[in-house]
Amino acid sequence: MIEKKILSKKIKEYLLQEHIAKELPSGSYSKLELKKTPLGEKIIIYTSRPGLVVGAKGANINRLNRALKNEFKMENPEVEIAEIESPNLDPASVAERIVSSFERFGPKRFKSVGYKTLQDIIDSGALGAEVVISGRGVPSSRAKTWRFLAGHLKKSGDVSENLVKRGIAVAHLKSGSVGVKVSILTPDIKLPDDIKFIDKTIVVKEEKEEEIIELKKPKKGKKKVVEEKNEELPSETDGQ
Repeated sequence: MIEKKILSKKIKEYLLQEHIAKELPSGSYSKLELKKTPLGEKIIIYTSRPGLVVGAKGANINRLNRALKNEFKMENPEVEIAEIESPNLDPASVAERIVSSFERFGPKRFKSVGYKTLQDIIDSGALGAEVVISGRGVPSSRAKTWRFLAGHLKKSGDVSENLVKRGIAVAHLKSGSVGVKVSILTPDIKLPDDIKFIDKTIVVKEEKEEEIIELKKPKKGKKKVVEEKNEELPSETDGQ
């Protein structure tokens, strides 16, 4: 029962993603998230350019609300725009940006676009990144797939499956379709093979210094107690 609910939610998110990709300008948004609220359903659209998504006087949002009510049968849909803080670390935004440049200027300068995009990702702090451009529209006499790689990127294992972020976009050109796949290992990920060695000699020296400082501290109140005891003891002259 739970599996069916999860599957139906994912299918609905996919259909919404496809519909919003047609309604909004290309390369304007990254992903969306569907949430249920007491008042209805909330659709959060993540984008690096919120002004382009909203449109003039909210025209795009109003058009989306009408489509969600009529086509997807949502009673009270609520569309929310969330801005992406680091667009160069979001693979979907990067892939859509490359596709939009291909659709505007053509794929002739795909090498410079690939290298520049890769450098922007590494400059933003990514541990590793890969940009793959392939398809019939790629102007090449030998290979139809070009791979641009920099930094440290896991290709297999748990880190590759669950921690590496990936984004895919397709540019439909006159010469043919060009697919763009972007993989990024973001700087907030801690790798399991990232080991730090601690020098024990430094730790022992710091502990000894702390002990010496504690020994040098004077003990308050001890001298005063000794003086009081001396006053209470009877002298030899009193006994005579």
